[in-house]
Amino acid sequence: MQYKRTIRTLSHCFYDLKYHIVWAPKYRGKVLKEESIKQELRRIFTTICKWKHWEVIELNIQEDHIHLVLLSTPRDSVSYVMQLLKGKSSAWLKKKIKRKHGLYEKESLWARGYFASTIGLDEHLIRRYVKHQYHHNQMGTI
Repeated sequence: MQYKRTIRTLSHCFYDLKYHIVWAPKYRGKVLKEESIKQELRRIFTTICKWKHWEVIELNIQEDHIHLVLLSTPRDSVSYVMQLLKGKSSAWLKKKIKRKHGLYEKESLWARGYFASTIGLDEHLIRRYVKHQYHHNQMGTI
């Protein structure tokens, strides 16, 4: 499935905020290998994203880590996104699956850190736009 680039709007801004986020279970444990756990995580992430008006563009769940490409709003920082995704999914997954599958009972399911990178317009295009902005403004004011 190909994702179309569309600029989103809010009352005060235009945006296209996409993030590539990677995180892992505690101790890099291979606790995400069963299909039932993967399906439940997909459902949880989709539910959270609908609730917060985010969009899951790509999701790949490996045995010991998760890759997520997400479109977020300017209202929400990456740390807030991760707080919700990791916190809610850990609690909901442990409540549904209980003690099975090697999930850690009292601790968070997820390791403390994560990787986040922005995905946006091509750097070359942005640099060219910024470099020639003066000329664009001059032409517009004639």
